[in-house]
Amino acid sequence: MKYLKYLLIAVVVIVLIFFGIGLFTSSVSYENEIVVNKPANESWAVMSDESNLPKWIEGFIRTEHVSGTPNTVAAVSNVYIDERGEEMMMTETITAMKPNELMAMVFSMDFMDMEYEMSFDEDNGKTTITSKSVIKGNSLMAKSMIALMKGGMKEQEDKNLAALKKLIDDNTKDYALE
Repeated sequence: MKYLKYLLIAVVVIVLIFFGIGLFTSSVSYENEIVVNKPANESWAVMSDESNLPKWIEGFIRTEHVSGTPNTVAAVSNVYIDERGEEMMMTETITAMKPNELMAMVFSMDFMDMEYEMSFDEDNGKTTITSKSVIKGNSLMAKSMIALMKGGMKEQEDKNLAALKKLIDDNTKDYALE
């Protein structure tokens, strides 16, 4: 009986710590960066080519345009991702767009909202691509989980950007002809 009491106290303490993390963590943010051996206009074209999205965004299935002019500020799309065998949908709203320089968007779903920005900075024919993410949980439990998953989310973005780097560096398609 004595061990059961200690086990119960330990469980309560762990639960309190878990929710305490969410109570004191309103959002998590991280930044990732790659350098590609191509100019910004080609890097942008490869990145934004919808047929390439499944090649660099792990689990990407498709997008469905909802409203606004596609690829402009205020355009809204539903984005579908395969998350461990289950299709997950999030709403994407473009908040900034400067071709070959910057795109920013907000992804919204029940669990969380994510502000995402990707910038392109060219120097001597090479382009530094930087992504910035700010994620906010939409409940106390979500805030706690996101705070604990930050490392995994950053690691996933590292993988996606590494795949994008390979895709851009290996690109032979002339996007200027389109």
